[in-house]
Amino acid sequence: MEIKKVVVSLCMGSACHQFGVYGVLPVLRELLAQSGYVDRVEFKGAFCLGPCTEGIVLQVGSVQITGINPQTISRKFTQKILPAIIKQSEAANEPS
Repeated sequence: MEIKKVVVSLCMGSACHQFGVYGVLPVLRELLAQSGYVDRVEFKGAFCLGPCTEGIVLQVGSVQITGINPQTISRKFTQKILPAIIKQSEAANEPS
């Protein structure tokens, strides 16, 4: 059975660029590799995901996570991003 991937969109717009998105992306990829979920995720860049004043915005399925920056990415990954990926992955890969 083929595993359905979870779409993770990371804002690459000008505000998120100013917040340091290009420093967050490699850390995010490394954390995914360490978690064992890297093969279950499809990364997509987005021009703007909305709440530009709240830090870098990442979206897992329909769940938006804000307040991400190079200093908070590890904590946000553990507390919010990975749980959202796991939940979306389990739902997407449930037997019909």
